[in-house]
Amino acid sequence: MSEAEMAFFQGQLVRLVVPVPGEDGILVSDWTRDSEYWRLGMAEPARFRYPGSEKKWLEDFCKTGYPFMIVTLADHRMIGGIGLEAINHASGHAWLSVGIGEREYWGKHYGSEAIELILDYAFLWLNLHRISLNVFEYNSRGIHAYEKIGFTVEGRKREALLRDGRRWDILYMGILKDEWLMIKKKKVTPDEFYPD
Repeated sequence: MSEAEMAFFQGQLVRLVVPVPGEDGILVSDWTRDSEYWRLGMAEPARFRYPGSEKKWLEDFCKTGYPFMIVTLADHRMIGGIGLEAINHASGHAWLSVGIGEREYWGKHYGSEAIELILDYAFLWLNLHRISLNVFEYNSRGIHAYEKIGFTVEGRKREALLRDGRRWDILYMGILKDEWLMIKKKKVTPDEFYPD
């Protein structure tokens, strides 16, 4: 991989690396033991996910999407995962999923930087037109982070989730390539992003 390509996958705090399903499946399985991690990212009731099932999930994700693990630059620790899935190349659309599994890295811009890196990848390498995500109404920290990056709330599935003894909406958010480029204030030429 060239230096220009590496720059796409590295920021000031994190870099994105391709997962190794056998090894990383164990780590992802460990993260699912954290009830708050589960509560913020999974709509289904909490349950233990075995390393073997997470390995299979990562293997399948590698075949159909673009998964990455999030690694810190300071201490080279794998702290979460991010990926593009349900990709429709004909319409230029994909869904974003992201989760920081190590709690001590929450709220410190690691996840936001990983999203910024994958948006560059999605729009400038894959030439996608829009990226969507969903987030639970009670995840105010996540909603704020997505909005700060440039995502817009585009709709909601009302009272779709039962948590904490009440019903919550699932919000659908999206960002378009032109919006991202405006935010980044980049004038893009093919030579910049497709080096020889």
